[in-house]
Amino acid sequence: MITEPTLTQIGQGVELHHHRGQREAARDLFAQIWDDIGGEEGDPLHVCVLAHAMADVQDDVHQELVWDLRALAAVGLVTDERVAQAGVTLSVAGLYPSLHLNVSECYRKLGDLDRAREHLRQARAEIGALGDDAYGQLIKGGLERLAEQLGDVT
Repeated sequence: MITEPTLTQIGQGVELHHHRGQREAARDLFAQIWDDIGGEEGDPLHVCVLAHAMADVQDDVHQELVWDLRALAAVGLVTDERVAQAGVTLSVAGLYPSLHLNVSECYRKLGDLDRAREHLRQARAEIGALGDDAYGQLIKGGLERLAEQLGDVT
């Protein structure tokens, strides 16, 4: 169970976007949280999770990529101990496939297929960290669809 107010707030923003279709409200909430945590100087777990969520509410793919890259940079500073302390059930290694999937998708949209394929390869290399639960299946399905779009089916 998530035990931190910041992560709970981020979850509320995700709820606004994904379940209520209030993309702009979610973006505004995420911007406020970003300011509250001190931006990229904040707790790396908060930076990673928030940037990952903020990317999803961008209207411009270039901005989406900026946020996805922020999330990917921050995850390298997060430890499994920190994740467990926050009540997150996923390991740090389990975050990488989703982050690489999102970065790869941005590069695909921008037409940079070499970088898209590189991040797809990195996501596939980390896929073993995912369980066979709904989240794991969601990410694996996303990787399969992206691989088809990139003509990189193995």
